Amino acid sequence: MILCVEDDNSIRDLMIYTFRTAGFDAKGLNSGKELFEELKREKPQLIMLDIMLPGEDGIEILKRLRNTAATADIPVIMATAKGTEYDKVVGLDLGADDYLAKPFGMMEMVSRVRAVLRRTEQKESSKTLRVGNLVLNAGEHTVYAESRRVNLALKEYRLLKKFMENTGLVFSRDQLLQSIWDDSYIRETRTVDVHIATLRTKLGSCGNYIETVRGVGYRMEAKL
Repeated sequence: MILCVEDDNSIRDLMIYTFRTAGFDAKGLNSGKELFEELKREKPQLIMLDIMLPGEDGIEILKRLRNTAATADIPVIMATAKGTEYDKVVGLDLGADDYLAKPFGMMEMVSRVRAVLRRTEQKESSKTLRVGNLVLNAGEHTVYAESRRVNLALKEYRLLKKFMENTGLVFSRDQLLQSIWDDSYIRETRTVDVHIATLRTKLGSCGNYIETVRGVGYRMEAKL
């Protein structure tokens, strides 16, 4: 999912249309407030962030993103009508992954996004995730629970990785089906429950990190 934070309706609609045509899932938001509400529901692949926004501007939003553990590693491309070197330098110094000056071409935008995502994927491939006594090494594709090597099936591994990358966030069964299983998969939410149960068993006492949120879905929290 790519989140486009842009208060100009026509530009935002064109961005979303272009991303979807290019094969990305995209959603438009018109303010920082809407962005942070959306981030409570799911972590995106990338954020397209306009600097000139009503209320909290893009620079302040970027600061909040980078100073919050759950959002610090989300790739961000800044976009602005301002052509000053100052805005570019400030945005990049604060941790923006790239910068686009308006007006920019839609194909250039897609190309920049793909380049940033490629760099992000390279970093992700060697990333080690830790939650409590759970350790997942993405580069080696290994999982350890309390120093014990755990062998997981592909879907179980992908479920665990999603939870560990988004600790504290609640995912509905439908959201997990959409992100872990491909679109051709029969949408049976019971499948998620079965995989969660098996994953909990394999993780032993660390399986308790995966909590059932009654009437909603699942989330992961480390038990202290």
